[in-house]
Amino acid sequence: MIYLDNAATTFPKPECVYAATDDAQRNLAINAGRGTYASARKAAAVIEETRSLLAKFVRADSADDVVFSPSSTIAMNQIIGGIDWSDVTNVYISPFEHNAVVRPLTLMSNRYGFAINFIPFDGETQQLDAEKMANMFAIKHPDVVFVNHVSNVTGLILPVAEIIREAKKYNVVSVVDASQSLGMIDINIKNIGADFLVFAGHKNLYAHFGVGGFIHGGNRSLDVFLAGGTGSDSLNSSMPASIPGKFEPASHNVIAIASLNASLKWLNDTGIENIYSHKKNITEYAVERLSSLNDVKLYTPAERDSHIAVISLTHSNYAPNELAEILDADFGIAVRSGYHCAPHVHGLIGTENTMGTLRISVGFFTTTDDIDKLFSALSEL
Repeated sequence: MIYLDNAATTFPKPECVYAATDDAQRNLAINAGRGTYASARKAAAVIEETRSLLAKFVRADSADDVVFSPSSTIAMNQIIGGIDWSDVTNVYISPFEHNAVVRPLTLMSNRYGFAINFIPFDGETQQLDAEKMANMFAIKHPDVVFVNHVSNVTGLILPVAEIIREAKKYNVVSVVDASQSLGMIDINIKNIGADFLVFAGHKNLYAHFGVGGFIHGGNRSLDVFLAGGTGSDSLNSSMPASIPGKFEPASHNVIAIASLNASLKWLNDTGIENIYSHKKNITEYAVERLSSLNDVKLYTPAERDSHIAVISLTHSNYAPNELAEILDADFGIAVRSGYHCAPHVHGLIGTENTMGTLRISVGFFTTTDDIDKLFSALSEL
């Protein structure tokens, strides 16, 4: 199989991640934090070391700023469910947001009545209209801003620092969805201005399914949205007052966190700049090859420096789902088709009525030979 669906989940994982997962499954698959015996202490130590590794990875102030959850979607729900919406009038989102943001935010908008406004981007170039954004903010002051760092549909690297810097003039709460970017792009949580940075372990962090979360980057507080046992302060019927325990009900997924522990060490050893460079080079190679096909239309950002890892396309003779099925059945190439859980970007780029796009997404283990085989397959159609 030629795997080109890394935006859904990276595959394969580094060998050290498979080894760490197997070891954790055999030796650490117990309830950390709820036992004083040696294995429980060892499992707890892996969790806390992983927390520290991730904090250093984004230059957070403290390991306690890292909150683990089962996924980035649940983490985003914890943030959206924990914001005090009582005095919120205007929320701004980019048109590139995933339904992990759009759906829980719509739920809260219906409940509290605030407006959801779109940060302006050009449909052809996918570039931010900074002047228009500043004018919008001046007329309708933002209270909360959500920005996706890298689009899972077009691969656009959004100018999150620029957007948040302008929004911070109005004392906003800022949330950055780094599910597609963390592990591929070097992130300094202070430099981008995120109050909350959401991550997905199984994507570009190269861990397994079952661990995501968010990193607290400022002094903004959240109310508890999910509650339950934490293995500490058990006589207290309320959740602990401090983070991370305040936002970590239920048992930790030790096996998934152990995989993240190994993947973070691998990322540090490999070098984030090397990972970025490889994915950038593969992306540009794929764009160059695919753009020469007459029946294929690419939906890539105009600015090459703002594009990485994801390419969406349509074919004049096949619907995206048909094309994906042919590539799989006849050529052994795994890609994804549809709207990719990102409803608003398709209105922006003009693919609402094409059944979405065929999405190609590369990873660290993708080669130019993989792209050549994709090009050859599409050339035959």
